[in-house]
Amino acid sequence: MGISAQEKILKITKQYLNIPVSHKEERAKMYFEIDGRTQTPVVVRLADGEPDYWIFRDVSSIKGRTIKIRYEGNPAGLDKIYQDDKITEADRIYKEKNRPQFHFTTMRGWINDPNGLIYYDGEYHLFYQHNPYEKEWENMHWGHAVSADLVHWKELPDALYPDHIGTMYSGSTVIDYDNTAGYNKKNNPAMIAFYTAASPEKQVQCMAYSLDKGRTFIKYDKNPLIDSKAKWNSVDTRDPKVFWYAPAKHWVMVLNERDGHSIYTSGDLKDWKYESHVTGFWECPELFELAIDGDKSNTKWVMYGASGTYMLGDFDGKVFTPTHGKYYFTTGTIYAAQTFNNIPAKDGRRIQIGWCRLSHPGMPFNGMMSLPTELTLRTTKDGVRLFSKPVEEVEQLFTLQDEWTSLSSDEANNRMKKYYDGDMLRIETTIKLSHATNAGFNLFGQRIIDYDLNPNMLNGMFYSPEDMTSMELTADIYIDKTSIEVFIDGGKYSYSMERRPHAGNKEGFHFWGNNIEVKDLKVYDVKSIW
Repeated sequence: MGISAQEKILKITKQYLNIPVSHKEERAKMYFEIDGRTQTPVVVRLADGEPDYWIFRDVSSIKGRTIKIRYEGNPAGLDKIYQDDKITEADRIYKEKNRPQFHFTTMRGWINDPNGLIYYDGEYHLFYQHNPYEKEWENMHWGHAVSADLVHWKELPDALYPDHIGTMYSGSTVIDYDNTAGYNKKNNPAMIAFYTAASPEKQVQCMAYSLDKGRTFIKYDKNPLIDSKAKWNSVDTRDPKVFWYAPAKHWVMVLNERDGHSIYTSGDLKDWKYESHVTGFWECPELFELAIDGDKSNTKWVMYGASGTYMLGDFDGKVFTPTHGKYYFTTGTIYAAQTFNNIPAKDGRRIQIGWCRLSHPGMPFNGMMSLPTELTLRTTKDGVRLFSKPVEEVEQLFTLQDEWTSLSSDEANNRMKKYYDGDMLRIETTIKLSHATNAGFNLFGQRIIDYDLNPNMLNGMFYSPEDMTSMELTADIYIDKTSIEVFIDGGKYSYSMERRPHAGNKEGFHFWGNNIEVKDLKVYDVKSIW
């Protein structure tokens, strides 16, 4: 027999509700009723006994009002919910043992896809898929953080909440400078978010606008904008990426529908016309133009999906015509990467952030964002390819500690002994194979670099250097508490992995390979972004 819903009534006088979570409990629905209006419920593992960790809800916007909390699970945990102007264990946040120190993570809960990446009025906005009630997936909200430099982030209250149409899946934001949607106020252009509202029956596309730089959003009262389940006979219609296409003076939406990416156009951001479809992609579409080798008179459009495969082609504002691809430029834990809208023309960079699908043992949060990288198109021996390397802003975090040249592997390993306990480092190195056909670099037995020159396999993926007879491989390695990101040969290829030292291995950092030369080796200390 189920437990009937119990309730707790509070007059809000503080900034936060602190809520205990225990993974020994089953999930149950929790309802928040404010001024007699019940919000869309969330599911929570409310702790009866000792909590595994505490999560929080910012209620500063309803101070002075009364909130009623109803819970359909074990009611004992309701008594533990309390309000305070501090988050429980706030003094430990960002200092936890397995908290990444130079990658963005949320204070509490689960995160996945970056959403709505945009630059506006001195701020980079990172919205993201967020379950604020648990460190596992559920209750999708749009989390929100801002940064002045792409490196140091300030987490803000969640920006979009589940509603009667569905939970908040991935999407994008634009700044409507020309007031095409009609929401601007004098010289204050609206930031407009496009998102998927997901229910078990279907996924539909919606919009919301903000006049306070994304701090609060008002949802369009005629949502949804697009309901295409019947057309595609599929629930999988999601993740709208919207941008302005200047030559035709209209908005473009790239939307994942069933087996690929569809393109829609609009003049007012509300009424959308289907134009075309490109098969072969899954989730989280991107479409943008890049100069080849920096020549703005010679460009290609890039289309990619969540897995990191991409095509190069031409785009006329309605139809993307692939001319090259599909290729990989990055693999590993990174997924669902998105690029920033509205980067100033004088900057001109195409900046990307992706979700790193990894966990942080023992922590009350899950998932993190990759380092922000700049994407460029460059001509290679194999044709034009997409390169990715960390943005220049991250350089402020690193201080050179040691630099050596022309070392044997034994000499390099001896030099690296001083960093045996290093849990955050950046390492730049060039390895030259000699008698070896394969070589690499390990961290406590985990192979950060595993390169076999004969089949051209690098950590399980085919990779051919620019010089086809080259015996050298250059790597820029970023090691955080729980992750490793590697950029090969100036960003021609990159990959990421969860940091997993082998149990019982004592070797620390270790170069291996028959008679290899470590041509250069640089080790940097890393500052925390927190």
